[in-house]
Amino acid sequence: MAGDPLVDRIGRNSIIICVVAAAAALALWGVRVGAGVLGGGLLIAISFYTLGHGVAALVLAATGGATARQAVAGTLLKLVLRYALLGFLAYVMIARLRLHPIGLLAGASSVAAGAFIEAVRLLAKNRP
Repeated sequence: MAGDPLVDRIGRNSIIICVVAAAAALALWGVRVGAGVLGGGLLIAISFYTLGHGVAALVLAATGGATARQAVAGTLLKLVLRYALLGFLAYVMIARLRLHPIGLLAGASSVAAGAFIEAVRLLAKNRP
């Protein structure tokens, strides 16, 4: 997501964490859990992308002028539809592909872990 360097670093950290967690899950618990971690990482990546672009579109629409109300409504509709798609994808991954739900949760937690690492880095950098 070409934009804020902090958000870009969180995204890169999240990808690394997800891949390492998937490899560890594959080695420790098998294919179903490892694939679940990757599936959860995919869901959170879609959510991360959607949220970033949705917020950018809302800010652009809010500063737009007369057609701002229509632009905001269109952007909100896109966000709702994207999250409905995420819910459907989660259903498919759990019910149809039989990916492990704990693996999905671990993969979906990769953004929180990436943000935590970045927060620790910033705190360490700003420490006297």
